[in-house]
This record gives sequence, structure tokens and C-alpha cells, in this order.
Amino acid sequence: MERVFAEYLIETPYDVEQASAVLAGEQSSGTFVSVPGETEELKKRFAARVEDIQLLDVSDEPSIPGGSIPGKKYQKARVKVSWSIENFGYNLPVLISTLQGNLYEITQFTGLKLMDFEVPESFQNYFKGPKFGIKGSKLSCGVADRPMIGTIIKPSIGMSVEETAALVKSLIDAGIDFIKDDELMGSAANSPFDERVKAIMKVIRDNEQKTGKKVMYAFNISDEIDEMQRKYDLIKKEEGSCAMISINSVGLSGTKKICDQGELVIHGHRNGWGMLNRHPLLGIEFPAYQKIQRLAGVDQLHVNGIQNKFWESDDSVVTSIKSCLKPFLGGYEILPVVSSGQWGGQAVETYRRTQTTDLLYMAGGGILAHPMGPKAGVNALQQAWTGAVDGLSVEETALKYPEFAASVKKFSK
Repeated sequence: MERVFAEYLIETPYDVEQASAVLAGEQSSGTFVSVPGETEELKKRFAARVEDIQLLDVSDEPSIPGGSIPGKKYQKARVKVSWSIENFGYNLPVLISTLQGNLYEITQFTGLKLMDFEVPESFQNYFKGPKFGIKGSKLSCGVADRPMIGTIIKPSIGMSVEETAALVKSLIDAGIDFIKDDELMGSAANSPFDERVKAIMKVIRDNEQKTGKKVMYAFNISDEIDEMQRKYDLIKKEEGSCAMISINSVGLSGTKKICDQGELVIHGHRNGWGMLNRHPLLGIEFPAYQKIQRLAGVDQLHVNGIQNKFWESDDSVVTSIKSCLKPFLGGYEILPVVSSGQWGGQAVETYRRTQTTDLLYMAGGGILAHPMGPKAGVNALQQAWTGAVDGLSVEETALKYPEFAASVKKFSK
């Protein structure tokens, strides 16, 4: 019978083998005490198995509260556990409940993080995966051998429909590929969703008729499921190409319900990610997280960015980008969205460390606050990536391109 495998980083003051067995039991057939009906035959078929344990370093203090025992050391380890697919079939929420359920509350652990997981190839028969992914997203915008260049409407909230449409026009005239609502923008008092979609899509359609280029705009449809469907349908009616979902806010089933429609590119915003990942020994690592979103069908997913404005290290960002580009189930593509305090200056290091242009490279202030205006901001980002791919340094690229040179002067620290 096929099995699902998961890898955890754990910390425990108890015997690691015993603690790992508690993890496997709690997340399958067992509980804290033997119960009638838990036969050896049942356990053989449905109990999770501890497949491997690799001991790591030992600490004097627990990483997170709970389970502190005077005089004890705290052993870290990588533990691999597996489950028969019979336990959950192809029910994604129950799979996630198994991989990330009550095990975080178990007193045996003073640290636990889901690092990665693997599912059988048979999942391809039950999950459509991303409809557009990397290739479809870039093709939709007419982009080939460079990243998609994108921006976010700023101020995040407060602009009227007319002001937003005017800004969109200026960004389109500047040569942008992608624009999105901020995650804080839903249907504000002075910017109702329906009116905003209609006004922006008129600008996009007009430009497409003139130039042949259709800019992708990600409208934030995050809402209750029925209302998300209505907003999705309005975007289709207005000939839009993309909808944005705050995936941690609407939940896995809500995300998948919208992704399963398969007619719009789905831009997955991971706002709230820090509460899932920021502690090194609690939550979920991005390689596992992005697989969940690929199974749900998300086409584009935020990964933060090099030298970002948040807490995440460059190493972590690079790992996230590479995990999105790693093949999964024979072709479930997901486009990494690089954002958070980005401007052209980070392009050199981003390309050096990832060796890819299969990105959506997002800059808010890096475009809108460019001293020569938004058009120069877009040009500067394109120039930065041209220089990066050509092997030029930031300084060499600045000598070659005046718009990028102005970015360096404005944004470099």
C-alpha cells in the first residue's frame, strides 16, 4: 500500500525514540493510553511508522515553553514518519490534519516543525495542481527570458477607484507586466470591489487593443467562499486574467475551491506566514508549505526576497525559491513571487544564488518611488535583471543604465 512520508525537526527532553513513537501514535491509531479495539492487526494496517531518526545537537534550555524538566537536556533530531494512504485517501484537509495536527501540543516536545513531505504519484489522479504556474503566467504577460516585473498598488488602502485606475494606467504606460491589489484591499468604503474591477479592466483592455500586451492584474477576492466565487466570475466577465487569494486567511478548502475553477491565474499571498514559520522550532518550513499550495492549485506564491524588509534570512529565501522550482508530481509548477522591500539592486544577488529568471519580481516603492518616475522604475528593474543575467555587478550595471543608476542612488543603503 502506498505511503506518505513526512520529515520533522523535533526537540525533546525525553528519549528521542519514545517521543517519536508518541508522535506517530498520536497522529494515527494511538492515544495516550491503550483503548479497546486497538488490535495488532489494526495497528499494522493504520499506525504510522517511524522510518528514521537522525540525532542533532543538544541544548540546556527548551526552545519553546512547555515540557521543561529540571536537570534535563533537550535533544534535537530529524525524524521521518510515514502513513498508509488508507488513513486519509486523497482528502487534503485530513492529510494536513495528520501532518500538522495535535502533535504540536504533545508535552514530549519542546520544539517541532514540519520540514517537508512526499506523496505518491497517484496524487496526480486526484489533484489538478496549478493550471498556469510558471509557463502560463509568463506566457499570459508575453514575458520569456526574464522575470515578470510587477508592483503593488500603494498606498495599500485609501485610494479611490478613479485614483487607482489612473495609477494603473501610468504603470501600464511604464511597461509593467503585473500589478496587484494590496492584501489589505478588499472592498473599501471609497473603492468598492466591483467598481474597481470594471475601471481597471477598462484601462487594461484599452491598452491591449493598442499594443497587444495584456497586463496581468491580481484582484484580491479574499472573502467568504460564495462571495469569492462571485468576484471570480466578475473578473472573468471583465476579461481579467488573475485573482489574488490571501491563502492563510481563506483556508485550504477555500483556496482549492477557487483554484479548481481553472480559468484565472491564482496569485497566492502568504500574509501571516511569520506566525507559521518564524520560530526555528515551531510550525512549518516553506518546502512543505509550498507543496500544500501546489496540491491546492495555486499558480503564484510569495517567497519574500533577498535583503528584504522582514525578518527572514537570505538563505531561507533562496531555499524557498528553489523549493518552488523543484519538480513535484511530474509538473505541478508554481511561480515564486519575490517581494518585500525589493528594488533592482537585489537582482544581482538573487540571480547569482538562484540562477533563474522564472520569477515574478515585485517592487512597490522600488518602482513608484523612483526619482525619475514609475516608467524609469520599471526600466530600472528590467535593466537590473539584464545586468544580472549578463554577469555584471551593481556598479557595472549602474554605469551602463542611467535609470538603474538613479535607483542605486535612491535605494542603496
